[in-house]
Amino acid sequence: MSSLPGAQRGALLVRSGRRLVYRAAAGLDGILPGRLRMPSDGGLLAASAPFGPAAAPEAARGPCVVPAAAWYRAHLPEVADRPGWPSEAAHVLVVPVPVFGAPGAYLALEQPDATPLAGPYRALVESVVESAGAALERRGLFEEKAQVAQELRLLEDVLSAVAESVDLLELIETVADGIRSVQTGPRWSSIDLAILEDEGDAGSAGRADGGAQGPHGRRTSRLYRAPRRPLTAYWNNVRDGALAAGRDLRVAVEFKCGMASGPAAQEAFLEEGIRRRVSGMAIAPIDPAALEPVIRRAVEAGIPVVAIDSPPVEGSACSLYIGTDNRAAGRLVGEAMLRLLPQGGDVAIQAASAAVANARGRIEGFREAIAGSAVRVDSLSENLFDSDRATELAFEVVRSKPHLAGAFGVCSENGPGLGQASMALGRAGDMKLIAFDLITATVAMLQEGVIHAVVVQREYDMGYRGVQALHDMATRGVAAALADAPASRCVDTGVDLVTVERTPFSIALSDHLAMSSARRIANRWLGAAAAGEALEFLVIGMAERECLVNDERASVADDSLVGQVVSACRSLVIDPASGEHQRFSDVAEARRNGARTMVGVPLLSRDAVRGVLVLSSPQPDACSPTDLALLERVAAVAAVVLENARLLSRIKERTRKLESLSRRQEALLDTIARMSSPVVPIAPGVLVMPIVGTLDAQRSGRFLEAMLQEIADHRARVVLVDVTGMAVVDASAACHLAQAARAAAMLGSEVVLVGIAPEAARLMVEQGIALDGIVTRSTLELGFSYALGKTGGRVVYRRG
Repeated sequence: MSSLPGAQRGALLVRSGRRLVYRAAAGLDGILPGRLRMPSDGGLLAASAPFGPAAAPEAARGPCVVPAAAWYRAHLPEVADRPGWPSEAAHVLVVPVPVFGAPGAYLALEQPDATPLAGPYRALVESVVESAGAALERRGLFEEKAQVAQELRLLEDVLSAVAESVDLLELIETVADGIRSVQTGPRWSSIDLAILEDEGDAGSAGRADGGAQGPHGRRTSRLYRAPRRPLTAYWNNVRDGALAAGRDLRVAVEFKCGMASGPAAQEAFLEEGIRRRVSGMAIAPIDPAALEPVIRRAVEAGIPVVAIDSPPVEGSACSLYIGTDNRAAGRLVGEAMLRLLPQGGDVAIQAASAAVANARGRIEGFREAIAGSAVRVDSLSENLFDSDRATELAFEVVRSKPHLAGAFGVCSENGPGLGQASMALGRAGDMKLIAFDLITATVAMLQEGVIHAVVVQREYDMGYRGVQALHDMATRGVAAALADAPASRCVDTGVDLVTVERTPFSIALSDHLAMSSARRIANRWLGAAAAGEALEFLVIGMAERECLVNDERASVADDSLVGQVVSACRSLVIDPASGEHQRFSDVAEARRNGARTMVGVPLLSRDAVRGVLVLSSPQPDACSPTDLALLERVAAVAAVVLENARLLSRIKERTRKLESLSRRQEALLDTIARMSSPVVPIAPGVLVMPIVGTLDAQRSGRFLEAMLQEIADHRARVVLVDVTGMAVVDASAACHLAQAARAAAMLGSEVVLVGIAPEAARLMVEQGIALDGIVTRSTLELGFSYALGKTGGRVVYRRG
C-alpha cells in the first residue's frame, strides 16, 4: 500500500468454497469499531462468475476498478452504511491472485478515484500478486497433505473402534474430533449421530445392535451428541496407547482419569489398585508431592509404579518417569519465539498451573532460551485447569496489553484460549503464538495462521511405553527391567515442533501426522501371554471426558432432516432459514441455536440406512462439495463399524446361547450316565451295578470310578455287573469290563458278570472275545446266589 499513490486501505481475500475470507487487512482500524478479525468472512462469490467477487465479477478475468461503496456493501457490510464513508469518488482496485491456474484470492486496494492501474505501479502490484500466489500455492499444498493425513488418521481411528462391542459415545467423539480437525473452515458447532433402531431391540441404549419401532410402526433412533468443545484428545491418545500395549502384550489394561482439580480422585484410584493387587500402575500425577505417600505404599505392597506425562517428586518411589523432557521442550519454544520475533518484544505466558512440574519445567526452559535477548516475559497467568477461565484470562491479557508481540500457551487449553482472544481483538497473525499439543482447536488455528507453531508431545508413546515398562517389571522383575533403563530413570519420549509448512527448524503438520502414525506401528512390542497368573495394569490420567448426552430416544419424523435423509438415502445440505424447511422440528431447533448450515449424511450399509450423521454450522454455505465428500467417506466407514458391531454382537449372543445349550446337554448326559449305571447295595458285602446302553471309553472311566468308590464305602466282596441292558458287548466293552474286574480285585472284591444274552454270547465267541478270570452267570438271580455263597449267606424259599 505504501508504494501506491493515494492508497489508504487494502485487504487480501482468499477463496474458500463459494465465499471469500479476509486473510489480511490494513487501514481499517479507524473505520471498524475494533480491528478486523482474521480470518473473517468476506462475502459471497458472484453467481454470474463463480471465481469472481460479488461486487466485481469481472475481476476473475483481470484487474478492475469498482466503486468503493459497492465493494464494501458486498464484502464488509458492517461498515458499508457508515455516514460519509466511503466517499463517492473512492474506488477499489481488485486484482486477482492466480492459485493453481485460477483466481484463488483477490488483492483489494482502496484508492481515491477510478484511475486504472498502470506504469511502474502495475509492475509492482503484479510482482506482489505473483509472490502472494506462490505463497498460497505452497501453503495450499501443505494444507492438502495435512488434510489427507488427518483424514487417513480419522478413518483409521473410526475403524479401530471395531471390537467385541462399539461404544457409540466414543465413536461419535472420535468422528467429531476428527472432522473438526480436518475441516476447519465450516466451524461445525454440533456433530450428532442418530442411530436407527431395529424392531425387537427396544431399550438397548448404548448398543450398536439395538433398535425398535415407535408407535404406528414409525422408525425410532437414539441420538448421540459429541462434546461441543472437546479438549480430551490428549488423554484419549494416552489411553489409546496404553490399551494398544495391552492388546500387543496380551495383558489386561484399565485406563482411568481423575479430575485435574486435585489429587483426591487419583489417590482413590491408587488405593483401589493396591486393594485389587494389580500387577502395576502408571500415573500422570496432578500433585506429585501429595500422591507420593500412597505411591510408596503401592511399591511396598510389591506393585511397581511408573509416572507418565508429569514427573514425580525428587526421590520418588516411582521406578521410572516416561514422558516429555519439559525443560528441553520449553527451550525449543523459546528458540522458536526468537525466530518469530527477531526484533524482540514482550511475551505473555499462560499455564494451567505453574506448580505442576511439567508446566514449571517448560516455563523455566523458555526463560533459559530467551535469556539475554530482546524477547521478554511480560506476564504469567494460571487458569488452574479451567478452560473457560483460560479464555477469560487470555482476553484480559490481550485487551489490556496491546503492546504484546507474542504469547506462549504452556498447556493444551492455553493455546486455543489465547488464539480466540487474538482473533476477537484483531491481533490474529501479528501476535506470534506458540501452543502445546495438537487438540482440535489448535489444529484449526494453526491452519488459519492464528497459532504459528505447536510443540507436540508423543502422548500415545507415553501410554504405550508406560504399560510396556510395567509388563517388563512384572515378568522380569523390577531390578532386571531397570538395568536397561537410563541412569536418570527418565525416559524422554520426545516432542516435535509443528508448523503448517516445513521450515529449517520445524516439521510440517502433514509430515508430523504421517510420521506419528508410522511410529505407532514401528514401536509395537508384541509379547506372548504371561505364564501363570494373568497380569492386570492400571493407568491413571488427569482429565475427565466431557459428559455426553446418550439417552435421547425419539421417533424419526418424516418432516425432519433425519427423516428426509433416511427416506432419500442420500446426503442433504440445507439452509435452516429457508422456507421449505421451516416445519422441520430438528431444523427449527438448530436455527434457534444459530445454525446457518445443516448437513445430514446417511450411514449406508448393504443399501440400508443404519444412521444419520447430522452437522450444523453458524456459517452460511459452510459445506462445500469437497467437505461433503469427506463427510460421506467418514459416514461410510462408520457404517462399516456399526454393521460389524451388530454382526459381532449377534455372534456373541449366539455363542452365549450355544454355550448355555452345551452346558445343559452336558448336565443331561451326566444325569443319564449316573442313571444308566447306578450302584445298588442288595446284601451285606454285595453290590449290583446295572449297565444300560454302551460302555465307551469316557463312560468306562466314570463307571470304574463309581464302582471303586462304592466298594470302599460298603466294603463289598462281590459286585454283580448286570449287562442285560447293554446294547452290545464288543471287544472294547469286554476290555473295559476286564479292567474293572482287575481294579476291583486289588480292593479285595470280585466282579461277577450277569445277564449276558444268547446273541451277545454267540457274538463274543465268533469274535474270539475271552473274559478269562471273570465269573459269569446267565441271570441276576444266579449271580446273587453265587454272591451269597461267597459272603456266607443263603437264599431261603418259603411257601406263600
